[in-house]
Amino acid sequence: MASGACALEQRAWGRFEQGYGLETAALSTALFNDGAACGACFQLICVHSKWCRPAAGAIRITATNFCPPSSTSPTPWCNPPQKHFDLSQYMFLKFAIYQGGVVPVKFRRVRCHKQGGMKFQMNGNPYWILVLVYNVGGAGEVSNVKVKGSNTGWIQMQRNWGQNWLTGPGLVGQRLSFQVTASDGRTVESDNIVPPTWAFGQTFEGHNF
Repeated sequence: MASGACALEQRAWGRFEQGYGLETAALSTALFNDGAACGACFQLICVHSKWCRPAAGAIRITATNFCPPSSTSPTPWCNPPQKHFDLSQYMFLKFAIYQGGVVPVKFRRVRCHKQGGMKFQMNGNPYWILVLVYNVGGAGEVSNVKVKGSNTGWIQMQRNWGQNWLTGPGLVGQRLSFQVTASDGRTVESDNIVPPTWAFGQTFEGHNF
């Protein structure tokens, strides 16, 4: 498995370890926003092309990776200022014909509908803790995360990359709570969801938007 620009583990055939399935896309620089757009959901409709499937309707995807710009590709679709979605083949075929390759779309941001609670995957070591926040409903984009131990107040975490949020040492062996704020300003608090016996590599479920 490889870890993409949103810190999600990608399996063969484009599926993600964290449960996003194939309803995903990598975003071009103009949309990716240095990783802040990770987790955002979009609705896309194929338009003005002979390769659009008739009456296919719209597809919905979650942003799970970055489509990097290229200085060598003859068709640099992901170069600024182009707004481009690099879809999984499964999703592309839902609204367009394979031979089209690249098709024009209309798109808009939509709310994310996720099953179950928000997930917190604990990574790092005794010197720093890296929490992967995913399966985020509502706006989908996480703009701020705070963590509280059973022996601390609320501690501000810093975005490390993608959906990974970083804090320093001192929380190992404590019961943990999280406050997550989305890009629309809404905040969800998940109290005492991580037991004091937690270990690196474990994932815990909190409330969702």
